[in-house]
Amino acid sequence: MRFDVITLFPELFAPFLTSGINRRAFETGAVDLKLWQLRDFADGAYRRVDDRPFGGGPGMVMLAEPLEQCLSAIRQDRSLQSPEKPQVPVVLFSPIGQTLNHSAVESWSQSDGAILICGRYEGLDQRFIDAHVNVQISLGDFVLSGGEIAAIALLDAVARLQPGVLNDEGSHQMDSFNPALDGLLDCGHYTRPETWNEQTVPSVLMSGHHADIAKWRRQQSLALTHKHRPDLIESARAMGKLSAKDEHFLVQYSNLSTRNT
Repeated sequence: MRFDVITLFPELFAPFLTSGINRRAFETGAVDLKLWQLRDFADGAYRRVDDRPFGGGPGMVMLAEPLEQCLSAIRQDRSLQSPEKPQVPVVLFSPIGQTLNHSAVESWSQSDGAILICGRYEGLDQRFIDAHVNVQISLGDFVLSGGEIAAIALLDAVARLQPGVLNDEGSHQMDSFNPALDGLLDCGHYTRPETWNEQTVPSVLMSGHHADIAKWRRQQSLALTHKHRPDLIESARAMGKLSAKDEHFLVQYSNLSTRNT
């Protein structure tokens, strides 16, 4: 897969590409990443990429023409590299986009990639968005200074799902939100020493009894999700993912929580 990133700050991606376990995805070519400096497609000595908004107001707006020129160059380059493949989506990181979640990340991880636009200032000229943007993505109800952090978040989430990136290829299947956990939150985890600050590891995890450990982890997952993300419990229930034992445990946990409040 290949991702092209339109950005004013390609240097922000350098540490991400060379550090941490996910660098394997880029070093091996499992994820091909190309960074495009938007100013290279701007006219004039100052390579201007923004201007004041019509109608007044604070801030600047990114110009449509450099963006379109850059997008055209990317499409031409992709066509030369893989002429048989169809055009990929043009993605803008924006407050009005769909919030990025695990399901979307899994979909992107199995795709041919995308062209990612990292906006700055007050945003892009709306005419460019209307003409070229297919998908808008948000990380949540807050605003960043630019789309680079959002792009890195998407790329990081996609990269770790590629075969050969994680030491244990099955480890991501037990992540929170994964279908293997029925979309629930993962349980807590413990490591050595067995006792730390007078707190001990739950005895079931030391028992070596795999069925009991699996039951404990499932119940912990249900309890954490019920407490912190009850919406995920409802989603799992609606999809028929909760067993009778799950429902019985949730009733007991809910009753216990009520008595303790």
